[in-house]
Amino acid sequence: MKDENPWLEIKDVEAWLGPTQVFRSLTLRLIQGENTAILGPNGSGKTALVKLISRNIYPIVKRGSSLKIFGNQTIKLNQLRSRIGVVSTDLEVRTPDLISAMDVVLSGLYGSIGINRNLIPKEEEIKQVQKLISELGFEDIYARPFGQLSDGERRRLLIARAMINKPEILILDEPTNGLDLKARHQLLKCIRMLCNGETTIILITHRVEDIVKEMQRTIFLKKGEIIRYGSTNDLLQSEPLGKLYDTPLEVIFVNGHYQVIPG
Repeated sequence: MKDENPWLEIKDVEAWLGPTQVFRSLTLRLIQGENTAILGPNGSGKTALVKLISRNIYPIVKRGSSLKIFGNQTIKLNQLRSRIGVVSTDLEVRTPDLISAMDVVLSGLYGSIGINRNLIPKEEEIKQVQKLISELGFEDIYARPFGQLSDGERRRLLIARAMINKPEILILDEPTNGLDLKARHQLLKCIRMLCNGETTIILITHRVEDIVKEMQRTIFLKKGEIIRYGSTNDLLQSEPLGKLYDTPLEVIFVNGHYQVIPG
């Protein structure tokens, strides 16, 4: 049995998002090197979990409760951002339309949104960005303004921005929301490629179709509680998914992808 190295350990955590209690007693353990999908209906607490990890919300302090990231209960935000990349629609909304695609990726090195006009990037930083853009196949868009890119191109570009720091963990929060069929397939191809790299991928989604076969583990989240966890192959079956979504479902696995139809 291989040694498990948890990068996230949540024990009996209570957390609130504004006036709403999103977690009453959440316990969760995520292993470094294990690509994991967190699946649940809308309103199950998926985005709140991302905010908890990224320290945008904090757990209630109580006896027996703890939240450790990389083994530490206290971690500086700049250290956290260098080790964990997060791609969300919130980041997409906050990125200025006029910034070039290349500068979007470059800004990831500075932990900013956009580039300060007084900042002159170093030559090695530009080469680093160009290399990553080439690896991800973005050469045709890197000079274009962010606002002129399609939704799919924006989403993949923000993944490149997160990957420029070579994070240990990459969290993708509902990455295919709003994408058409072609853009979604392109993004899933990108995710599959990332899953075979050195970064641990955490996929947060309400869509079974977003979970690629390279996700070793899947966790079911419902009404702020972990209701099941295990291997992706075991959980993405008709009976478990039907219980998660409270409706009869049938799962089809074709060409390395899961599809769901009414049961």
